[in-house]
Amino acid sequence: MKTLLIHNATCIATFDHVEPAKGREIKDASLFVRGHRIEWMGPAAELPTALRAEADEVIDARGHLVTPGLVNTHHHMYQSLTRAIPGVQDAELFSWLRGLYPIWAGLTPEMVQVSTQVAMAELLMSGCTTSSDHLYIYPNGVRLEDAIEAAQKIGMRFVATRGSMSVGQSQGGLPPDRVVEKEDVILKDSQRLIETWHDASHGAMVQIALAPCSPFSVSPALMQQSAELARSFKGQGVRLHTHLAENDHDIAYSREKFNKTPTQYAQELGWLGDDVWHAHCVKLDDEGISLFAASRTGVAHCPCSNMRLASGIAPIRRMIDAGVPVGLGVDGSASNDGAHMVNEARQAMLLARVGRALSAPETLEGRTFFGCDLGPAEMTARDALHMATRGGAQVLGRQDIGHLAIGMCADLALFDLRTLGFAGGAVHDPLASLLLCASPQATCTVVNGRVVVRDGQLASVELGPLVERHNALAKTLAQAARSA
Repeated sequence: MKTLLIHNATCIATFDHVEPAKGREIKDASLFVRGHRIEWMGPAAELPTALRAEADEVIDARGHLVTPGLVNTHHHMYQSLTRAIPGVQDAELFSWLRGLYPIWAGLTPEMVQVSTQVAMAELLMSGCTTSSDHLYIYPNGVRLEDAIEAAQKIGMRFVATRGSMSVGQSQGGLPPDRVVEKEDVILKDSQRLIETWHDASHGAMVQIALAPCSPFSVSPALMQQSAELARSFKGQGVRLHTHLAENDHDIAYSREKFNKTPTQYAQELGWLGDDVWHAHCVKLDDEGISLFAASRTGVAHCPCSNMRLASGIAPIRRMIDAGVPVGLGVDGSASNDGAHMVNEARQAMLLARVGRALSAPETLEGRTFFGCDLGPAEMTARDALHMATRGGAQVLGRQDIGHLAIGMCADLALFDLRTLGFAGGAVHDPLASLLLCASPQATCTVVNGRVVVRDGQLASVELGPLVERHNALAKTLAQAARSA
């Protein structure tokens, strides 16, 4: 097994405690990796001489902050092809989807492969080492393998979700009929993918989850049957994922079609539990938060997308305080227009602070103003980074990633504290300055013990030609939709 030494880091932030403020932050530290696991970590002065001599590769981490690899719990990577596309830049969720479904109907296998690599490159270069992806549209021969093979080539740890849509407009759903699938085909392919690709072992690089797209694009029967199929693989950790309670239209649809809130609907279908995570949950009410907490159902919080689509501000502090597992997601590149995980954590921190203020009207001397008990402490930098690392790992059901400790997977990111964005901040608090002062690219990103970003550049794929091909495909996709 190859060995790797991260040596003389200014600080290693471990997040090795369930409480964000209690994780160890080791100054002037080193970390030794054997194979895909962390074997030793501590002050550089205490590094055993034998390990120093044994290292196949030494990365000089002087002047750097080392964090656990960030974990992205929700994405639609193919949407990188329709970023900033005219016509839907200022639309809310349902109008946005109606405008984009006809374009996405032209997706090809190559488009999925290339867009997945572009999305993963952006994530990796921002320090993200693990990502889920929700691919729910399969036109023109597209398969989930197109995304899986892209992940293998670029070197990212991947939770590939077999998404699906089965209820088209003719049946009262939102998507056009031509982009939905038959439910028996969906279930058969779901089983095939689990049996072929899902890996439950320590350090697994590919896992499969089942992810019917949303209450407004699949039937109750498909939701139930997908849950039954995933849970039939007992002990294998096959998880369930969907969108839930994203905005007011989502709530209205559930009440009109099912006479239930989204959470009540999910509970009825068996879609609450510690093997389930839902994206967004912006409109989760008190009952919903209680049910999620009691069942340990996870949430993928997507602050940038929720702002971009004006969906609202998710009650994240209330969720966390209640015991709901919460991770971060960049969401689709067409509803965020970026996939920078450090920036996502920064937005989560800032949005929670302003969200708390806006939700707590108070009266003083006859005047109403907006304030809050916690103020800016509603969400600290360490809270947000905890969500982006350990929280995301919990949401994805992974106990081998998300924090740095002996025996954990060697997933980590290095950030150069000597760059402009950290000036005047890193000397006081290197970790907090990652969000308060900067939103930097990672100098180095390590996945499962393998260096995939080195000196700020991808190690496995040449970025220039990849972006050029991606842009050509994006134009082709849009032009085909206009001429259809």
